[in-house]
Amino acid sequence: MIHEVTGDLLLSSCDLIVHGVAPDDHFQSGLALALRERFPSLAKDFRHWCHTYSPKTGECWVWSGVGPDGKTVHVANLLTQEPAAEGRGGHPGKATTHNLNKALHELARVVQKDAFKSVALPRLATGVGGLSWNEVKPLIERTLGAVGVPVNVYASFVAGQKAAEKLGAAKL
Repeated sequence: MIHEVTGDLLLSSCDLIVHGVAPDDHFQSGLALALRERFPSLAKDFRHWCHTYSPKTGECWVWSGVGPDGKTVHVANLLTQEPAAEGRGGHPGKATTHNLNKALHELARVVQKDAFKSVALPRLATGVGGLSWNEVKPLIERTLGAVGVPVNVYASFVAGQKAAEKLGAAKL
């Protein structure tokens, strides 16, 4: 159940917010930067996870923390981009459809295993990641269309505007 919405993903009411990054990413641009500014411990915990587990592209790591409103927030970090060429500290590489496809399959598994009732994501890997929406959209539809929960794709960003999201039943 894929739904395209317009608004500010940071204002999402979905159980799970999703974005794409690179292994050892510093969250310095795009949605990753906005998430780091809103949830500073997300970036710190992500770096710790990367240093501890040395994740590979195509993986998915879910962070849980407390949002500004005191509610629990879950953010899925999809490793869609290649790591920095110079190792830690360089600029991340571009996303690939191979990495994105692997990460989306892992995300679908996580959504079902952890019983998330709704998902919000941007046009993954099309900003800093460099892929075209024409490549990405069919992967999202094919992989997440059958998970059985509303998947809200933020097709257009409007700062400060809450989107008309489709939400599933409340998570227990």
